[in-house]
Amino acid sequence: MRIGELARRTGVSERSLRYYEKQGLMTAERTPGGHREYGEGAVDRVIRIQELFAAGLCSEKIAQLLPCMRDSDGGPSRTANGQLVSDLTVERERIDRMIADLLRSRDVLDEVIEAASVPAE
Repeated sequence: MRIGELARRTGVSERSLRYYEKQGLMTAERTPGGHREYGEGAVDRVIRIQELFAAGLCSEKIAQLLPCMRDSDGGPSRTANGQLVSDLTVERERIDRMIADLLRSRDVLDEVIEAASVPAE
């Protein structure tokens, strides 16, 4: 499929797809006319990349991680090494801290909502 179709199917801009390719996150074949052609697996790859960016990983970490994942289901393959595991453990701890911060913020909002919902006497 061409880049426009991949963009439509994934909801990711063509500019982002070119960026992913430049960062080594995905590859495309080239037609004789120089157009990018992606295989069907590119849809899963783009979705996986988006999930990892949403988790706060940078493109460098994503590039290290992607070879250790199966695109079809996002599950792990057996190619991870100790350094990657260590790096990803740090990322997971960062995400855990963010979750804890968000939960505290939600609790504060719940208290304000509750206080604001009590009728004035």
